[in-house]
Amino acid sequence: MEEITQFDKKLNKIIRNHTLSSIGVGLLPAPAVDFASLLVIQSNMIREIAKLYNVPFIKEAAKNALTSLIRGAFLANVMPIFSSMIKVIPVIGQTIGMVTMPVSCGASTYATGKVFIRHFESGGDLVCFDSEKMKAYYKEMLKEGKRVAQKIFDSEYKGASNAGK
Repeated sequence: MEEITQFDKKLNKIIRNHTLSSIGVGLLPAPAVDFASLLVIQSNMIREIAKLYNVPFIKEAAKNALTSLIRGAFLANVMPIFSSMIKVIPVIGQTIGMVTMPVSCGASTYATGKVFIRHFESGGDLVCFDSEKMKAYYKEMLKEGKRVAQKIFDSEYKGASNAGK
């Protein structure tokens, strides 16, 4: 059985905290604000992961890498964008967005974190990030991220709303 190191625990905590924040952002009723906030959260997560790997954080390079990853895996990322934009439709759109967006945002953040961990572990930095090489891994981690985000959402948000009853 593989032992989890302190380093791995720190990485897992960074991803979990940012996934949790992303789920919360997905609950925002304002279209586009949630998606913009998601990008800020993911950029901050990349900064924290880079710091653990002693990789210099260059804001513009991180933004380019994140944009490249999202663009490279666009079909996998359609759900957060669609969920955000559907909130424009009164009542029904907001309801659908509020149900789908939190887990989609959390899953996207989880997958992004895993991708950058793999990239930094292979000796990469933010300048040499290749989204094409990471596209398949991102999609795999997005599936895993949906399960993880749903579990976090159920325990942190649904549990909190049921506690007041």
